[in-house]
Amino acid sequence: MALKGKKILLAISGGIAAYKMNYLVRDFIKKGAEVKVILTPSAENFVSKVTLSTLSKNPVFSDFYDQNGTWNSHVELGLWADVLVIAPCTANTLAKMVHGICDNLVIATYMSAKCPVFIAPAMDLDMYAHPSTQENLEKAEKSGHHVIPAEFGELASGLIGQGRLAENKTILQKIEDFFSVSKSKTLEGKTVLITAGPTYEAIDPVRFIGNHSSGKMGFSIAEEAEKRGAKVILISGPTAQKTNNKNIEIHKVTSAKEMFDEVFKFYKNTDIAIMSAAVADYTPKFVAQEKIKKSDAEFTIELVKNPDILKTMGEEKSHQFLVGFALETQNEEENAKGKLEKKNLDMIVLNSLKDEGAGFQKDTNKIKIITKTEQKEFSLKSKEEVAKDILNFVEEKFNKS
Repeated sequence: MALKGKKILLAISGGIAAYKMNYLVRDFIKKGAEVKVILTPSAENFVSKVTLSTLSKNPVFSDFYDQNGTWNSHVELGLWADVLVIAPCTANTLAKMVHGICDNLVIATYMSAKCPVFIAPAMDLDMYAHPSTQENLEKAEKSGHHVIPAEFGELASGLIGQGRLAENKTILQKIEDFFSVSKSKTLEGKTVLITAGPTYEAIDPVRFIGNHSSGKMGFSIAEEAEKRGAKVILISGPTAQKTNNKNIEIHKVTSAKEMFDEVFKFYKNTDIAIMSAAVADYTPKFVAQEKIKKSDAEFTIELVKNPDILKTMGEEKSHQFLVGFALETQNEEENAKGKLEKKNLDMIVLNSLKDEGAGFQKDTNKIKIITKTEQKEFSLKSKEEVAKDILNFVEEKFNKS
């Protein structure tokens, strides 16, 4: 268990979502963590010290001195913790943190802490979207803190929008992931090249040939590879996916030709290449300079083959571990094995549109990994978990090669 024996200091500020921290403390304890809780003065309007003390099995502090005049040392609290979690973090507390306004126990402890800091903001949607809040969140991230973004949902004001505290399970998972990965940066010193999303092949200035790829799988793999210490280069076709991870070097392209050119800028110095993009096989031979007007009942576009990125990578492979993807609708294994052989891949990830929950635009995927000597099938999982399965398999084979 990633949290077993870990010392978690939970700082609660004064927002309505504070009541959820009773359950988060309980979840931390169930995972084997040791928990201490501190409050801002306003947080006492929303949560009970007695409840939190009972759940955490430790005293709860909200001031520098207790009723007997005993000093509650913010220095000792800050140095005790393996991780400081500030949740919910109000706009007021966030502003004090980034500007060093030290007027309560929580901020004094924060400024004394030497451990990683996780911030889970929660506030009304206009406050969350306000430029000052966004600027403060950016400053917190630049300071090396881990921001767990607020979620979209119903807020205490009755409005619906982004500002809702991330679910406890999300906060818990982020901290578990941090401790799991920090134990061993298994890809440290390695360069991982990843492609994601579709490519768009222009017909005219308005229209294009494309596919339904969302890029979710590739972005999930990039995030997981970065957690494991890799230098990550992500080449993405047109997609709505984003990453707030400043350590992921992202390059945006549109067409297959652009992706080809970008891939081979980095391939020579790559250790592991994971090609999850859905690249168009064909592109229009001629691209109209003006919008094609509707006229005849039938319209023909002459197509020519795009350069085969994966095949060329296989031909030029020297030391790289090369991973391809295959999305099939029939003869799945036979087609995937053929692609593995023809393109000189070390491994191919197969998924089928026939499997419910797999394929484009989904948050889940169901894969089968195939090499020249073995194959392994996985159950339906979130794409974040699938990314872990893929990289676990890659690491096992890469380290043996």
